[in-house]
Amino acid sequence: RRPLHAATGRRPSRLPLPSFSAGGLSMRVAVLGAGNILLSDEGLGVHAIERLSLAYSLPSDVDIIDAGTCGMEMLDELEGLDALIMVDAVRAGQPPGTPVRLTGDALPVFFRSKLSPHQIGLCDVLATLDLLGRAPKYTAIVGVQPLSLALGMELSAEVESVMPVLLRMIVDELAGLGIRASRRTAEVA
Repeated sequence: RRPLHAATGRRPSRLPLPSFSAGGLSMRVAVLGAGNILLSDEGLGVHAIERLSLAYSLPSDVDIIDAGTCGMEMLDELEGLDALIMVDAVRAGQPPGTPVRLTGDALPVFFRSKLSPHQIGLCDVLATLDLLGRAPKYTAIVGVQPLSLALGMELSAEVESVMPVLLRMIVDELAGLGIRASRRTAEVA
């Protein structure tokens, strides 16, 4: 049985992780939204993946995961992925509402610097998978510099205003993996 989301009491969204065929290669890809929707901008990742599903049609083989504030419970979902795109509020010392993208050598800085309030759980999951030799082959973190982590279910105006940019960043990450996302509506951000 799947764990409950700590903040909302609902189960994190998860579809089976079938293989995706991009350019003849079989890939397992997940887009993971992290955050606590009860703490305004901290819920960015969860809000973003919900809007991503409304705004874009993705191949059914791309797994969309509402991780909320989960930690080690995510081991099975993230084990052996070819690509993981994490969407989260990221404290990067930038003005609120600044889009952030981290890959490669910048990822260890993300986890060492605690740029997101709940990332310790995700850091533990990825470190465990790495020790087991089952970590995602490619990981990208896309997000936005938060303004407020105060109690509240709405994103701040600064973060809300860049949601279309963030959704495009996710789609661009997928495109870089050879995965095409088709626009569903004019603007659902």
